[in-house]
Amino acid sequence: MNPYIQYMYSYPHKTAYRPLEGISLKEYAHLLAGSGHGLYLHIPFCQTKCGYCNLFSAAGHGEKEMDWYLDAVERQSSQYSELLGPYQPVFSEMIIGGGTPLLLTKKQLDRMFSMMENFFTFSKDRELVVETAPNQTSKEKLEVLRQAGVTRVSMGIQSFSDGELAALGRGHRAQKAREALALLKSFDFPCINVDFIYGIPGQTADSLLGSLKEALDFGPDEIFLYPLYVRHGVRLESEGIVPDGEAALEQYRRASGFLREKGYRQDSMRRFVKRKGERAFSECGMGTSLALGCGGRSYLGNLHFCTPYEVGGRECLEQIKRFEDTEDFTRIVHGIVLDEGEIKRRYVLRHLLIHPGLDAERYEEHFKSRAMDDFPILSRWAEQGFLHGDRFLGLTEKGLEWSDYLGPKLISPEIKKAMDEWEEQHSSVKGGWLSE
Repeated sequence: MNPYIQYMYSYPHKTAYRPLEGISLKEYAHLLAGSGHGLYLHIPFCQTKCGYCNLFSAAGHGEKEMDWYLDAVERQSSQYSELLGPYQPVFSEMIIGGGTPLLLTKKQLDRMFSMMENFFTFSKDRELVVETAPNQTSKEKLEVLRQAGVTRVSMGIQSFSDGELAALGRGHRAQKAREALALLKSFDFPCINVDFIYGIPGQTADSLLGSLKEALDFGPDEIFLYPLYVRHGVRLESEGIVPDGEAALEQYRRASGFLREKGYRQDSMRRFVKRKGERAFSECGMGTSLALGCGGRSYLGNLHFCTPYEVGGRECLEQIKRFEDTEDFTRIVHGIVLDEGEIKRRYVLRHLLIHPGLDAERYEEHFKSRAMDDFPILSRWAEQGFLHGDRFLGLTEKGLEWSDYLGPKLISPEIKKAMDEWEEQHSSVKGGWLSE
């Protein structure tokens, strides 16, 4: 049985989104009143498109093209700011992802941060997260991040083996990753995260552990371990690469055990943090988040929206062009409106797959029903050793390693049908693993 079916990063997946009509951000703006909201900015540019990447991103852009994109983000931010003004939203978190945000020039990074400060209000203790890659991590650009008050920097290293990096189609070499990580550490950001991939063709459990041991020499605050997924439209698919789930599971077991032994707390199948004590409960799935740019998702109550999801470079470029040509960014033209059943599923998924798990009492307070009654499969999982607990329904060690098998079981038939239709329209090959 393959444990790697689908990464449930969010629910529903973008492939279940469809065109929308007659919806305006104005109708949902009141949900952003007051404090505690998230802001996300998507920078969809990369130096190269990695062999496994199915994120919304495109390669080959120059400074001029990125300026055009920032022009559009500025118009969008201005329109959002004007519309949201009466509600005085205060954002407690800002995430800048991609793509590779640090592909922007220093001047463009300065402009980007200035735009955010000019158009939006942030709490004094706000979190500011930025993603980077080894080739784009320079002293000059890290100084911009420090001046902007960035609190967390996440770097995609994936492996310290040149052979494994080549198999993934990464654009950097291992030595460059070492140099970039050492430079990043010298800036003393409050939190540094590094990402690694397992299940790479030619990789072994020992070579994976070798990369992790080397990473620990730099003392990262967080480490994310991702299984390799090969999806429709990515280069590895065209090369005929099919991940070996059994080998990947063994690598995961060795790697997760190693990190726990080294003092990293495991919060989910992917996330390991260098902190003592159990992770405190943090309610998610009911919050509000507003996305800027092309490719990011907004979550406002039962409305989720974004630009249409694409994988291929040409298709992403077409969406970027449509975004840049948009005149009224307050019109919501693509997304999904969730009914109560889907909101319940989202709530369960957002809590169940990360420690300490689903708070049964809070679920009942929100929905006036019991999670075990709404989702009988949870009782079966407890009997099978995947779940434990009473008030908090949390994954066992066995449950953690089967997260990407369990999560998809909670997808509703309606959402699954919409996702399958998208797959059929975008690929002649059935099946595959979603990784966004």
